[in-house]
Amino acid sequence: MSYNKNILLIGGTSGIGKALLERLCTDHKVTKIFATYHRHKPDTNTTDKVVWLNMDVREEGSIKQAIADINRQTQHIDWVINAVGLLHTDTNQPEKAVRQLDAEFFLQNMTLNALPSLLIAKHIKPLLKAGTPSELHPAIYATISARVGSISENELGGWYSYRMSKAALNMGMKTLSIEWQRTLKNVCVAVIQPGTVDTPLSKPFQANVAKDKLFTPDACARHLLKVLNELTVEDTGCFIDWAGKTIAW
Repeated sequence: MSYNKNILLIGGTSGIGKALLERLCTDHKVTKIFATYHRHKPDTNTTDKVVWLNMDVREEGSIKQAIADINRQTQHIDWVINAVGLLHTDTNQPEKAVRQLDAEFFLQNMTLNALPSLLIAKHIKPLLKAGTPSELHPAIYATISARVGSISENELGGWYSYRMSKAALNMGMKTLSIEWQRTLKNVCVAVIQPGTVDTPLSKPFQANVAKDKLFTPDACARHLLKVLNELTVEDTGCFIDWAGKTIAW
């Protein structure tokens, strides 16, 4: 990562997002972090690098307003990382069989997992540019996805809403990468699988996860930032895991 990076972190209060924020705050190469929250602004003594912005990723108007606020403070964003996602709610768990499919829960998954990254891309594009344009140090547009969004690796079935929303997200980001290759120079669009992380999102599903495969949020953040720092323009449109290894679509 070169110097003077401005970063937009979507979901700065989520398990992974908070860990990313903490690591980015200590990185002397990062100048400003625009971190979003949904309901409650964090009451924390973060550094003056952090600007908190309210954003409801389900509402395009809220996304547009937050990015307008960013535009009043900077002329460019170098990295965008979307760490927002939904796997379960208080009333719905991932489906084990199609008979459990609930239309409202399915649409919740699509609304929170698939759509926001496209809406954010729509409005952030004029600001997304590398501070020092270079194919070796591109601007980054990264979205956290899931291995279960891979169609070719689906051997267990189940989890209809989550799988389909992540597969839709993956297709959206792949399509975006093709468009931006033509219209936005020196930008890498990346879809990243963070592994299984010890957060409330994965808590109900950790029983069968090997101890060495369950990452702390900080370890996850360290892995993800290492991968992001190594991306080049030629990697745009990639679907990779926390170790930088390619995942089949």
